[in-house]
Amino acid sequence: MDRRQSLKWLGGLSAFVLPMAAPGHASASDSTGNRLQKSKAEWATLLPLPAYRVLFEEDTERAGSSPLNQEKRDGTFICAACYLPLFDSAKKYESGTGWPSFWDYLPGAVATRTDFKLIYPRTEYHCVRCGGHQGHVFNDGPKPTGKRYCNNGVALQFVARSEKLPELRA
Repeated sequence: MDRRQSLKWLGGLSAFVLPMAAPGHASASDSTGNRLQKSKAEWATLLPLPAYRVLFEEDTERAGSSPLNQEKRDGTFICAACYLPLFDSAKKYESGTGWPSFWDYLPGAVATRTDFKLIYPRTEYHCVRCGGHQGHVFNDGPKPTGKRYCNNGVALQFVARSEKLPELRA
């Protein structure tokens, strides 16, 4: 396959990929249809640099660096950018990978697309409300889903069940 055929083949894959925000903007909608649109420059002023890089430049934090790896309390993991609840602590497990891992997400909380950054395809997932990159999903998790949602800790915040969830960021 020559370069032109390869590009055509990759372009054809886009029909199978969930459309995400236009470059420079993070935009998606949650299950209620609420869309959050902010430019990357706006997000950069709202977030710490490591969180911004993961969420809106699709960086990856160093394995084992997140305090959320050790979080064992009952509660909710929310998107660090827009505060949408993404995961319940009951679905968190120790995967041994060095990143917070979950076997399922809250209904309507994430969207996926295919990522070819490492040449071979992986499934990347994002917050459905703001489009912030959370991590990748793999098929080596525990039952009942068999999935491992491998999340960057800086892309999340934890809210203990005894605390009130923050209002969604506008």
